Amino acid sequence: MRPVSIRQWSPWGLLLCLLCSSCLGSPSPTTAPEKRAGSQGLRFRLAGFPRKPFEGRVEIQRAGEWGTICDDDFTLQAAHVLCRELGFTEATGWTHSAKYGPGTGRIWLDNLSCSGTEQSVSECASRGWGNSDCTHDEDAGVICKDQRLPGFSDSNVIEVEQHLQVEEVRLRPAVGRGRRPLPVTEGLVEVRLPDGWSQVCDNGWSAQNSHVVCGMLGFPGEKRVNTAFYRLLAQRQQHSFGLHGVACVGTEAHLSLCSLEFYRANDTTRCPGGAPAVVSCVPGPLYAVSSDQKKQQQSKPQGETRVRLKGGAHPGEGRVEVLKASTWGTVCDRKWDLQAASVVCRELGFGSAREALSGARMGQGMGAIHLSEVQCSGQEPSLWKCPHKNITAEDCSHSQDAGVRCNLPYTGVETKIRLSGGRSPHEGRVEVQIGGLGPLRWGLICGDDWGTLEAMVVCRQLGLGYANHGLQETWYWDSGNTTEVVMSGVRCTGSELSLDQCAHHGTHVACKRTGTRFTAGVICSETASDLLLHSALVQETAYIEDRPLHMLYCAAEENCLARSARSANWPYGHRRLLRFSSQIHNLGRADFRPKAGRHSWVWHECHGHYHSMDIFTHYDILTPNGTKVAEGHKASFCLEDTECQEDVSKRYECANFGEQGITVGCWDLYRHDIDCQWIDITDVKPGNYILQVVINPNFEVAESDFTNNAMKCNCKYDGHRIWVHNCHIGVWGRAAQRDQGGRKRPSFAHSLPPTLVLCPPTCLCISQPLSFSPPFPTMGLLPHLTRLFTSQVTPSVKRPTGGLSATLARPATRSSEALPPSSANHHWPLRAGV
Repeated sequence: MRPVSIRQWSPWGLLLCLLCSSCLGSPSPTTAPEKRAGSQGLRFRLAGFPRKPFEGRVEIQRAGEWGTICDDDFTLQAAHVLCRELGFTEATGWTHSAKYGPGTGRIWLDNLSCSGTEQSVSECASRGWGNSDCTHDEDAGVICKDQRLPGFSDSNVIEVEQHLQVEEVRLRPAVGRGRRPLPVTEGLVEVRLPDGWSQVCDNGWSAQNSHVVCGMLGFPGEKRVNTAFYRLLAQRQQHSFGLHGVACVGTEAHLSLCSLEFYRANDTTRCPGGAPAVVSCVPGPLYAVSSDQKKQQQSKPQGETRVRLKGGAHPGEGRVEVLKASTWGTVCDRKWDLQAASVVCRELGFGSAREALSGARMGQGMGAIHLSEVQCSGQEPSLWKCPHKNITAEDCSHSQDAGVRCNLPYTGVETKIRLSGGRSPHEGRVEVQIGGLGPLRWGLICGDDWGTLEAMVVCRQLGLGYANHGLQETWYWDSGNTTEVVMSGVRCTGSELSLDQCAHHGTHVACKRTGTRFTAGVICSETASDLLLHSALVQETAYIEDRPLHMLYCAAEENCLARSARSANWPYGHRRLLRFSSQIHNLGRADFRPKAGRHSWVWHECHGHYHSMDIFTHYDILTPNGTKVAEGHKASFCLEDTECQEDVSKRYECANFGEQGITVGCWDLYRHDIDCQWIDITDVKPGNYILQVVINPNFEVAESDFTNNAMKCNCKYDGHRIWVHNCHIGVWGRAAQRDQGGRKRPSFAHSLPPTLVLCPPTCLCISQPLSFSPPFPTMGLLPHLTRLFTSQVTPSVKRPTGGLSATLARPATRSSEALPPSSANHHWPLRAGV
């Protein structure tokens, strides 16, 4: 541009020129991107392996020196900022514990705290540049969305040279054509390099190498293979070797972490032995396909499983829970890494860990946290064999629960089912592929009795997460060219890996309603709720009340009494009620919402609010063999957030026609002193029984896990008193419904010491605070009775009959479900020596 002399301008022209800032050749802000001041002097790159171009260990160059970021307090918001620095639109995840390998040099940032809106990482809070107490084993990484910022061009982003690395591993069977059973457990090892698939020379091949390969392929172990057979075949075939040497320790989660020797273009020696590496893997119990594999699994000693995964949408993923002293608890994510995660995965019959999750990515647990700072070498047979720290309440919270994603064998089940007609890939009419040995064809599934459990299996098989709805009618979706119904009578327990493992009518298709509009459909979701009952509270609050009939008119209208109450002498007499509180937590990753819309909620005059679910909880008294002798008749429920964790806000309430549901991290409390929160046991004879409480019993609302929806307690009733003990979370689901009393109970989560509940010989108001006069032989019960009645125990006058005077006052009740006020004081004589 020709220089402009200021002397050529008049004063007014000069002023106009300065205001416009254009006559001197200043760039317009609309034509050139603004330079981020905070990023000046910093350079960024992604490094480590194995990784893709949009993920890796974050490295920053400052003052000419490259360094890393510590994972302490690292969040997704910080990952968003860093991904934008690297030219990507946003982050989809982040990693910890040096997942992409430890870096070198300085650790530039520690305790990095970003809101996610910063233009540069230098605007985020931290301990200061170069101030860190971490090691490179705690290097943070990011996973960016594979989408670049429009027009992004920044010299501050450095592309790391991509060295040769193994991206993927597979086994290729040496013999056999056509349809082979999956998964493939034995064959030639092939690795995918940047230029395609290649084989591996077997020079120096070891059992440790096989162990790593099998782990990557989803198998927990390996076995010896007849290499002589494969060497004979190798002499007749041409081979392309990409790897000349592999040296693994055996604890690596990925072959790229082993010492590798790649073939070079000018190398004239191609595998002196001339044979490719061969591996034979041992599948876990879920994936044993041949009779020999199944026999091998059955011959193994079946000890008690002391680790499990909860909250995952797919097999082999979830929150890690371990069993200690008959109680399930979680694992703190401090120092949680791939080695520890791989021990869990292999212990459960999967391969090595694909990802070690922290920060309660699979939802927060409940109850105890058993382990912290678990440090495994990767060779341990169980997580309990790894060095760890016994945790205290101050050490960790459930927001730090550890999780895993394991490598799984490829079974190809997702290719045998598909969705059609939906508005998104996560919904549609279900189509299945059939044909066996004949020609393959696609068909529809009859919608009769199709529900949430069947939808869970379909969504799992397709890898689409959790089931949101199972639909029996799909007339609003286009059926396309597939119109034949080829499957009917499908009944799943919800735990199957594929739909063909569920019960169905086989080749005989019988559908009550014909036509494509009555075929099965699903809506899948990436998140789901997970309800869990606080079993300890049930045991601590259970007690018996003899309630006068004149106080039960509202309950009778709600059908909350046993059938014999209809022929009672109203308003005289009483009903004997077993009362208890139930506290229902949502531990999932989505709010629990009622299935019915607001337009169909029912107003209940007795309770003064709307009820959104007809059936939310079942209360039953069972004999030891599972026969029901009494049941709670709570007709309907409202759902609300009674209390929440410290960092969670309430969202739902029943009053004023408010929105109903249970927020993640909150719980809904049904107190023992509200109407219908009982079981009418007037007609129950003395004996040993089981108290069972089941949440969401009809599977109306989708959850990530239905097996933890039932709680059982042992009860002993002598006609005057009842002992409630050993309350625990048990197995629930369609399989448990079919076999209530015939199977052995597994180890349960929450076992408690016995609770003695006294039965008054006269009528008593609900959950009344008691006052006693010390000393008395039963004073040892006072602390427990205090917990039962949530009131302070105060002394009173000792009665001449040898009993204790109990002054009873009606406690506070939930919402508007208050009981009719009672001005009478009641006395509860207690027998000495009880």
